[in-house]
Amino acid sequence: MDDLELDVRPILASGGEPFGAIMSAVNQLIGGQKLKLIAGFRPDPLFKVMAEKGFSATSTPLDSGDWQVVFTPMPVSNPARPETWPNPMDYLDCSGLELVPAQQSVEVALALRSEGDVLFALFSEEPLALYARLKSNGHAWVGDFDDTGEAYRLMIRCGHG
Repeated sequence: MDDLELDVRPILASGGEPFGAIMSAVNQLIGGQKLKLIAGFRPDPLFKVMAEKGFSATSTPLDSGDWQVVFTPMPVSNPARPETWPNPMDYLDCSGLELVPAQQSVEVALALRSEGDVLFALFSEEPLALYARLKSNGHAWVGDFDDTGEAYRLMIRCGHG
C-alpha cells in the first residue's frame, strides 16, 4: 500500500490554514497506511497532535528548503493484557455510521459502564481520533482489521469507576 501524500505548501502560500486538510487526510488512511506531508517548514506543533492520534513522525529536510514528514501509525498500545479481560458486555456495530457519530456512540456506551467492563465495537475504518479520548479517560484498548481489511474491530476496557 502506498503512502498518502499531502503537499500543504499551496495552502500555506495562499494564506490558508492546512490543519483541516491534514486531519482530513488522516481520516482517509487505511490499515497501517502512512501520511507523507510536504511543508515549507518543519511542523513541530503537529507532532504532538499526531502522537495523540497514534502516529510517530520522521522529518527530513529537502534540498529545496522544504520539509517532508512521514507520519506512521504506531501499534495500538495497551497497558493490560487483553487475554485476561472479561468478555465484552456491549457489542456496538458502528460500521454503518460516519466516523464521528460512531466514536460518539462508543463514548456514550463507555460512560454507562463500570471500571473493568469491556466493550466491543466494529467500525468501517480505524477510529484514529478516538485513541486520544480513550487514553485521556484511562481506558485500555486493542484493535485490528478483520481478515478482509474492511472492518476495524476495537475492544475497549473501561478505566474509570
